[in-house]
Formats: sequence, structure tokens, C-alpha cells
Amino acid sequence: MTLLQRNIRNKITLGQDGNSLVFLFVTNIILFIVFGFVKVLYLVNDSTEDAFRAQVFSWLSVPAQPSVFATRPWTLITYMFSHFGIWDLFSSMAWLWCFGHILQTISGNRRLVPVYLYGGFAAAVVFLLAVNLIPALRVNVNSVYPLLGGGPAVMAIAIAATTLVPNYRIFPMINFPLWALTAVFGIIRIGSVGPGGYGQAIALIAGGLMGFVFAFQLQNGNDWGQWMSDVVNWFENLFNPYKKNYNYSPKEELFYKANQKPFEKTPHVTQQRVDDLLDKINGLGYHSLTDEEKAFLKKASREEL
Repeated sequence: MTLLQRNIRNKITLGQDGNSLVFLFVTNIILFIVFGFVKVLYLVNDSTEDAFRAQVFSWLSVPAQPSVFATRPWTLITYMFSHFGIWDLFSSMAWLWCFGHILQTISGNRRLVPVYLYGGFAAAVVFLLAVNLIPALRVNVNSVYPLLGGGPAVMAIAIAATTLVPNYRIFPMINFPLWALTAVFGIIRIGSVGPGGYGQAIALIAGGLMGFVFAFQLQNGNDWGQWMSDVVNWFENLFNPYKKNYNYSPKEELFYKANQKPFEKTPHVTQQRVDDLLDKINGLGYHSLTDEEKAFLKKASREEL
């Protein structure tokens, strides 16, 4: 089996534990179902859809008025996981699955959620600033639609993936590059914003810019999502007795755990090391490899190990 074939085999699968793409996908769908059930209860009790929007979704979406937002700061997070209509949900999830799978493949599983959250958060902040500081929008701030849906966060994922591998081929048979698909997505998404939705359009652009900045920093060795992974790992270790982190001295850690004879000759290219490096790519992305590890994988590929 060649190295390329083995790399494809080791990609994170749909049902694998810790799949960030599945987590985002399922979270959005479950919340939509929950709020859909609440909406049905409103309609059964002779309430209108407008009442449901005002009494429920107004507490999840980012309001344009600073005084209202001050009483609902949690909307910076909740809005990007909330969708009012089925078409809005379907559109966001379809593009999320497309671009999220690509970003997950090229940069590792654990960077998908940070890009989603960074993009959504930046979009909400810029939305609030724009509708309150731009004179043409400020005069009608009370009639500006609140920010709702995962569009800006998905835009961040799309731009981040395109920044890392702009010439990634979506359909190799027709030689269709990723940057072209992203351009189509951006035109459709921003073009679908209706009259009075200038704040939403600005939020989409802001989300895309954050995705670009995140990917640019990642290319320069700065992983802005590392602290999130550290927090998650800390909680997992805290409640999992099998993953406790014990403090060993360097002598105990490095010199007293040998499981082979001294000076035992081993082949330079080993199957075990290939598997270890492929696991590292799957978890952290190809960019996490050192130059020596990249050279090792190239040699293993030539030898078809």
C-alpha cells in the first residue's frame, strides 16, 4: 500500500469520535429541531410566527441596538448556531459540510471549531460596529435586521480553506479549483442578502476576513485555536482517570522507559513511524510536521512502505 493510499485510509471518518465537522453539523440541526418544536407550540396556541420570532429568536440573534445587546451578550455565540428557516439551515449546512471537510482534511480535525467560532464572533462584533458607526446605517438602526444564522462562520471556514490550498481540486475530472468554488459561494451568499440587509452582508465579509487571518497566521506557525484545544484536553483529563497527566522528571520520562536492547539496530524507514506521522497529520495537519518528518514521509512514499 502506498503512502497516499494509507493517508486516505487514516482520514477521520464520519462516525469517528471527536469529529469536529459532525459536532458542528449535529449541533446546528438539533437546535433547529428544538426551536422548530417550540414554534409549533406557538402556532398551536394561536400565536403568530412574528410573536415566536420576537419572543424566542430575539434572545438568540445579535440585535443592532447597543442598549438591547448589553442585556443579551450571549447572542455573540448563540446566533451562529440558530437558523429561522429550513432553507437557511440547509444552505448553511451544505456549504459547511463542503468547506469543513476540506479544511478538516488539510489542516487537521481540531482547527475546524476554532475557525467557526472566531469567524462568527468577529462577524458579530463588526456587525454591531458597522450598523452603529456608519451614518447611512445608523439612521435606520432600529429597523436593521438582527444577525442570525451560521453564514458568517461558514464563510470563515471557506476562506480559511481557500487561503491554505487555493488550487485544491474539487472535481479533478473537470479541473475545478477550490478558489472558484469559494467565489461562487461568496457571490451566492452575499447576493442573497435582501434589501435592508447591509449589516448582514458586512458580517459575511468580516467572517471571511477572519478566516483569512486565521489561515495566514497558521501558515506562519501561529495557531490561534491551540488554547481551545488545550482547554478541551484539560477538561477531558480532569474527568477521565485514564488520561491523567502525571509530572515525571526528565530522567524518568526519557531514560527509564526503554523497551528495546541498547544499540539494537533498527531499519531507518519503519512502518510504525509512518503510522505515527500519519496520525499526527490527521490530528494536527500537515503543517505541524518538521522538515525532517516531511522528508521521511517522502522517502517512505518512494519506497511504497
